[in-house]
Amino acid sequence: MLSSPRNRLTVRQKQFWEDVETGILSISQTSIPPRINSFLKIAQWQTSPPLPSAPFHDPCEEYIPGLTAKPYWSSDDDIFPWIEKLESESESIINEFFTVLSSSSSLESSNLFSSDSAWQNDVMGSGWSAIRLQRLGEWSTPTCSLFPKTYDILKSLNIPLAVRGVCFAKQSRGSGVAAHSDGRNFILTSHLGLRIPEGEGVWMEVGGVRKKWEEGKVVTIDTSFVHETKNEGEGDRYVLIVDFWHPELTEVERECLEFVYDLRNRFERGEVPVRELRKSYVDEREEEGKGIKGIWGALTGKK
Repeated sequence: MLSSPRNRLTVRQKQFWEDVETGILSISQTSIPPRINSFLKIAQWQTSPPLPSAPFHDPCEEYIPGLTAKPYWSSDDDIFPWIEKLESESESIINEFFTVLSSSSSLESSNLFSSDSAWQNDVMGSGWSAIRLQRLGEWSTPTCSLFPKTYDILKSLNIPLAVRGVCFAKQSRGSGVAAHSDGRNFILTSHLGLRIPEGEGVWMEVGGVRKKWEEGKVVTIDTSFVHETKNEGEGDRYVLIVDFWHPELTEVERECLEFVYDLRNRFERGEVPVRELRKSYVDEREEEGKGIKGIWGALTGKK
């Protein structure tokens, strides 16, 4: 059991966690939901970090206990009723996407992808880039205006979109994403194939299981498993990526998590005034390599 890093945080970080608890209590009306309470304790290192649920599973400190963990999820209509509808609209999405790309100059197309992706290149590699329609729960009006049909389709499907985002992703020919885990076990990710080069050298591997995308089809994965990709085909690979809440989360749990990440956004933008702390804290010196390496760093983008 690790000692509480509450005593190792900055005043601003302590304020963040106090505001998190206050907001969640206002949502639940009675007490903090048990699994959200576990999430808070794990994220602050007040309890042991999560253990893997299966081979290649690598969850981080942003963790909800008790959720089914498996590398791939089937497109079950009862669990994901929107997937079949998304596939049925894939032709419209594909046509709009490549129309926009072909109507832009090569330089403009490149900037459209790279300008919102450079911060991810340390993990994803220089061959991966994205055009983000939504990030951390907020739709990008300028980007969505370029792809109005896609935006309208996504909004119409009632997808339980999670905070991580929605984007068009490009994997350049001859590149790949190195093996890594995204950590959060309460978010699943669907890829809709837009243009997939032929050949066995174009694949994704999740939890040690290798699969290939199909154009117009959706594959759904849990990226808290170690995963990687490769494109050794004759052209660039394009997919639409949609992050959404794990289906076993309750509505209240989703609302609580949405609040946490929305609060993160407001803290990051400087919209939450500094105030005096409500609690007393005993200062402790943080040990090297320990402390809150989980949610605060992930929420703020700072290590």
